[in-house]
Amino acid sequence: MKKLKRKELESYLQQVDGFENPKLVLEQYPTRPHIAACMLYTIHTTYDDIEDKLIADLGCGCGVLSIGAAMLGAGLCVGFDLDEDALEIFKANVEEFELTNVDMIQCNVCSLPSDKMLKRFDTVIMNPPFGTKYNKGLDMTFLKTALQIAREAVYSLHKTSTREHIQKKAEEWKIKMEVIAELRYDLPASFKFHKKKSVDIEVDFIRFSPG
Repeated sequence: MKKLKRKELESYLQQVDGFENPKLVLEQYPTRPHIAACMLYTIHTTYDDIEDKLIADLGCGCGVLSIGAAMLGAGLCVGFDLDEDALEIFKANVEEFELTNVDMIQCNVCSLPSDKMLKRFDTVIMNPPFGTKYNKGLDMTFLKTALQIAREAVYSLHKTSTREHIQKKAEEWKIKMEVIAELRYDLPASFKFHKKKSVDIEVDFIRFSPG
C-alpha cells in the first residue's frame, strides 16, 4: 500500500460521504476530514498504533475514521454503531474505495464489551457523542468501553471544558492520559441552542493507555 502524506489522506477523506439526515438524538455530527486526517496521521506516525493493527472505531457513523485508518495500513478496522442508516452509508463508502480491511457491526456501544471483546483490539479510535444535548455522560461511557476492549491505546475527542473531569476519571481508573492537541471543532448549529449556522468549540485530542 502506498505511504500517504497527511494532505493526501485528507484529500481522500473529503470524498467520504457523510450523514444524509443526521439524527439529533444520536449526536451525529460529522468528523471533518481535516480533523480526521490530523488524528489518524498522528496516531500512525507518532505512536505507530495503526499499521498492521486490529482497530475498533466506536460510534463509527459513516466511517471516516475507519476508512482513514484502513488507508494507512490497518490490519483490520471494525466500526461499531447503533444506526443502521449510518452503516449503510459506511458500507457504500467502503465499496467505493474498494477497501478489504474494514468491517462493521451494528450494536449499541454502551452494551459492549462481551467477554469476547475484552482486550480484543490493539487500538480504539473514536469521536464519541459529547453529550451536548441529550446524552450527558455518554462520552465517558464510550471511553470506559474503549478502555476495556483496547490492549494498547485509545484515541478520542472530548470537549476541552470537560478535561478536568476526564483527568479525575483517569486517575480513578488508574490509566495514563495524554492531551496530544487542542483542536477547533465545527459543530453544526442543530446541536446547540442558538440560530447560527455553526459554532466552533474547543476539543482535546487525547491518548489513553489502558491499565
